[in-house]
Amino acid sequence: MGTTLSNVDYHHGQLSPAVGVHNIQVFRANREHPELAGGTNWTYNHAPVLAYWNSTFYLQYLSNPVGEHVPPGQTLLLTSKDGYTWTKPTVIFPPYKIPDGWKKEGRPETAKDLYAVMHQRMGFYVAKNKRLLTLAFYGIVMGPKDDPNDGNGIGRVVREIYPDGKYGPIYFIRNNSSWDKAKSAYPFYTSSKDKGFVEACNELLANPLMMQQWIEEADRNDPLISLKKDVKAFSYYHLPDNRVVGLWKHALTTISKDDGKTWLYNPLRAPGFVNSNAKIWGQRTSDGQYATVYNPSEFRWPLAVSTSRDGLNYTNLLLVNGEITSLRYGGAYKSYGPQYVRGIEEGNGTSPDNNLWVTYSMNKEDIWVSKIPVPITDEVTAHPNETFALMPAGEELKYWNIYSPIYASARIESTDGDKALVLRDKDPFDYAKAERVIPDSKKVAVEFTIVPQHQTANRANKGTLQIEFQDAKGNAAVRLMFDADSLFKAKVGYRDSNIQKYEGGKSYDVRIELDRDKRMFTAFVNGQSKGTRLFFAPVASFRRVVFRTGGVRRFPDADTPTDQNYDLPKGGELEAEAVFVIKSFKTSPLPARAE
Repeated sequence: MGTTLSNVDYHHGQLSPAVGVHNIQVFRANREHPELAGGTNWTYNHAPVLAYWNSTFYLQYLSNPVGEHVPPGQTLLLTSKDGYTWTKPTVIFPPYKIPDGWKKEGRPETAKDLYAVMHQRMGFYVAKNKRLLTLAFYGIVMGPKDDPNDGNGIGRVVREIYPDGKYGPIYFIRNNSSWDKAKSAYPFYTSSKDKGFVEACNELLANPLMMQQWIEEADRNDPLISLKKDVKAFSYYHLPDNRVVGLWKHALTTISKDDGKTWLYNPLRAPGFVNSNAKIWGQRTSDGQYATVYNPSEFRWPLAVSTSRDGLNYTNLLLVNGEITSLRYGGAYKSYGPQYVRGIEEGNGTSPDNNLWVTYSMNKEDIWVSKIPVPITDEVTAHPNETFALMPAGEELKYWNIYSPIYASARIESTDGDKALVLRDKDPFDYAKAERVIPDSKKVAVEFTIVPQHQTANRANKGTLQIEFQDAKGNAAVRLMFDADSLFKAKVGYRDSNIQKYEGGKSYDVRIELDRDKRMFTAFVNGQSKGTRLFFAPVASFRRVVFRTGGVRRFPDADTPTDQNYDLPKGGELEAEAVFVIKSFKTSPLPARAE
């Protein structure tokens, strides 16, 4: 129902950010140095799903060596106690050898040394008896342009995750009818002697909403699936009157009155929603409202959230993740952007912080999670006055939006005995970012204390920290830089203006007075005025202050070729680490000019 639209010419879509979103990279692909990627060198990583059980986040994703639907495939699992620190990935469904001599209907090839690929829209199920099941699907791709989702795959597998973190044996829970079960490498679940496990599997099979998520890989006439339409990536939530809203790719939607046994009408595009061939996620949030998370464009950027009071009428569109890191490894059907978002499905747990947690892939290469605070808003009414060392533990970044890759982190750390917001960066292809939304202001003073850290004995300063003062849409009027040449600078039009030299390890108290009407700002460092300069671009007001260990990214754009068939040089290498310590942050309104 809202009027906000995403502008695909910007990775962030010019959307106003939902306040306090924390974007955390949990897995970074690395072909050259698999020891930095949990021991795996496969670079196609995609379709993550999320659950919360036994006081633990569980994240499952599928993986191939290079590209989409190019075998072999496997499915991996990571866990976390807090959503920020994650284990290394563990293979839970390993590559599956297709018997030599196998032939697939409609394909000329005969299998020889061929492995299955994996494709699943559902990864977890918590049964009423508290058993946690994890599931995946083995599909068959005989050659180029073959489809693992044509109903002629091998079948869906299941295993239990135990409370101690160990895994039960792998079973098939449902095979495609074209598959010869006598050739299966795993037994059927009914052969298990664990009655509780079999009971959990039977409960799953009897749930129409669960089965609807299997439609793409299943037999085309599978009696367990109620809505047999060409729709993809089913997501759903319940309304207060127990009706079910179903969502699919392209923002297709319909409603069920009987928990998915039947649907009132064939899925139709939800009016006003812009969504292409990427997943859309919907759920009821802990405050009793509703959220949909998706890419609001014909591309797979940005990642945004829309909220609704009643689950039917959505009124806004806010930014979750507006970044696109470099796609380091080319591969079949690897799309740019944060995509294929999934949250925690109804029944699969609730995070103890009651926030909205989602997971997605970046470029079908790296795996991320986002914590979206509930209630979801883009407004801040009070000017911040934050000294991180004095703030309650866990509350320091409550109103900060962070973008934190594994090797370019943005987080609270202890430095010299005191807490501070620390930005680190040794990733040549990414950066750390911390952003503070402030009350909408036309004349405002921004103050912060920062320490650019020493790096090595013979090179005091490394890397760059850019500080931008932006409007609600992410347009910057002023950019400051602690640059690698030991100069503190400001961007003034085409050129940079030197403010002063700086030294690694020293603390700098910076105060910037911004005047929208004059289009000018005055800089003070350690109490000394460093002069007044013009904005490099006009804005209507100030709403965001951004700290970022790299420059603005504009690749890819809407005209970038769809498929990247090349690797970036040294895609797995790291560089010397840059470190910037932010001790405090404050904004305050400046008095209006006398007329």
